[in-house]
This record gives sequence, C-alpha cells and structure tokens, in this order.
Amino acid sequence: MVQHNINLTTPEISALWTAYMQETASSCFLKHFLIYMEDEQIKPIVQEAYDLSVSSINQLKKTFKEENFPIPFGFGEGDLDEQAPPLFTDLYALSYVYRVSQLGMMGYAYSFITVARKDLLDFFEQTKEAATKIYRKAVDLMLSKGIYDRPPKIPYPERAELVQKNSFMNGWLKERPLNAFELGEAFFIIERNYIGMIHLIGLIQTCKDHDVKEFFVKGRKLAQKQIDTFNDLLKKEGHLGTLPVSLEVTDTTVNPFSDKLNMFMITTSTSTAIWLLGRSLSASMRRDVSMHYMLLMKDILLFVEEGAKLMIDRGWLEQPPQAQRRI
Repeated sequence: MVQHNINLTTPEISALWTAYMQETASSCFLKHFLIYMEDEQIKPIVQEAYDLSVSSINQLKKTFKEENFPIPFGFGEGDLDEQAPPLFTDLYALSYVYRVSQLGMMGYAYSFITVARKDLLDFFEQTKEAATKIYRKAVDLMLSKGIYDRPPKIPYPERAELVQKNSFMNGWLKERPLNAFELGEAFFIIERNYIGMIHLIGLIQTCKDHDVKEFFVKGRKLAQKQIDTFNDLLKKEGHLGTLPVSLEVTDTTVNPFSDKLNMFMITTSTSTAIWLLGRSLSASMRRDVSMHYMLLMKDILLFVEEGAKLMIDRGWLEQPPQAQRRI
C-alpha cells in the first residue's frame, strides 16, 4: 500500500483493526495444523490459507505504521504452543479452512464497501479474491473426499408464480412447505454449528481453566440446540436431517492455544452467527421459522455477552479504537 496524506476514516480504521485481529488469530490455528499435517492433498490448501494470512498481517502492519496508528496486540507466538501435540485431524483442518474462507469472503466484501482509499480498496479486493480461490479449492477437495454434505434439493417448479394469499407468510399451521431459501438457511445453520461443535469439543478436552471450560461447554450446548432445532424442522417437512460429521478431534489433553485466543475465536465466530441469523430472519416468510431465528439470536447474544465479561475479567479483551468523548 502506498503512503497517502488522507487520514483513515472510522470505517477504514474498523476494517483494518478487525482484519488484523482475525488474521492474527486464524494464523495461529493454521500454523498448528501445518506442523502435523500428513495429508498431501489437504496440506497445500492449508498452506495457501496460512500464507494469505501472514501476507495480510504484514500488509496491515505496514499500513498501521505508515499511518502512525498503534498496531493492535492481536495474537502471535505467545498464543500458540508449537510443541503441543495435534488437537485436530487433517480433515478438520480442511473443514476449518472451508469455514474461515467463507467468513473471509463475507468479511472482506463488507470491508471493501466501507472503504474509499485506493490502497485499501486494492487490499480488500485482492484478499477477498484470494479467499475465494481458497474456498473453491476447499470445496472441491471436500467433495472428492466425500465430506461435503450437500444441501436439500427440491423439484424444479414448472413455472414462475405469484403469491396468491396471505397465508403464504403465516406458517403456523404449515399451510405451505419451506421454500428454497428457508431450506438452504436451515442446512447452513446446521453445517456451521457442526464445525463449531467439533472445535469446542477440542477446546473443552484441553482447557484447564474452570470458568473458561464451563463457557465452552455452554457454547457446545448452544451449538447442539441450533442443530437440533433445524434438523427437527427439516424432518417435520419431510426432508432428511443433516447427518453428524465424524469427530475429528485427537485424544490429547494438552492445549496448543492460549485461553485468550480460544475465547476470542469462539466469541467472534458466535457474534458472526448473529449477523447470519439476522440475514436469515430478514428473508424468512414463515412466522414459525422466523420465531426460531429470533429465539436463537437471543440465546446467542446472552452467550456472547457472558464471553465478553469473562474476557474483560481476565484482561483478555482488546479495546477497539475509540472516539474522543465530545460531551
């Protein structure tokens, strides 16, 4: 990025700060995977994701320095024990890259539309494109290994139609089946919570801090609740529920990651779920389905708040850049 005299705007500061926090955290997990990676098909994809993360961190640091802006603490060597045995299998590492690249595409696309400086537009555009390429490779490999669970299918409609009556939106008495959007959203909620639950099982298995461990246990129960809610919904509508993935956690009890890093990853990924459920809610046209979204959003908000309080108590929650008090 080139030096500019135009100071960063608040959305640009937010985009850079958020990207730095997320990339420094994710790089720790990717590095851990690579230390013990054996699968020669998965390794290049994880390596590419790690290289992108490191490159992004270096570019972000450069921008902060050019702007005389304090570099966030983020995460680094002190948050990863490189001597610890592997916590997850290679297949989980692939699922992790699949999920992180999804979030990267969404996050960088949003950041792209909030910045205006050419150097920042270039950075977020290039990073989003790189994340997209990694995502495609991850999906292709998951398909070839038979671990990509395909979403529900419906027969193609014979013709386009207009809604004929208000009962289309009611849904309480199931006056219409779920539409394609509602089916797809149910599937992806289940999928991301399966991936999250495997991650939490690994953290619970290795965590020594009682309060942090209890928080992760609550997170696992919350993930299971979302899986059960939408699996039941699919089954009641005559669709097969999504099957559980295999447990891709080793038997180690040694924690490779700091509790600070693990708390950050769980609270931020759960916060993203609120955003995604909000998107689902905004497009849902059945009241019963909308009610599921709203009730789960309430549970997730309370969970994230509890996590933030715990991180503050332990001195782990890094403060985002603040404006000066004007009044």
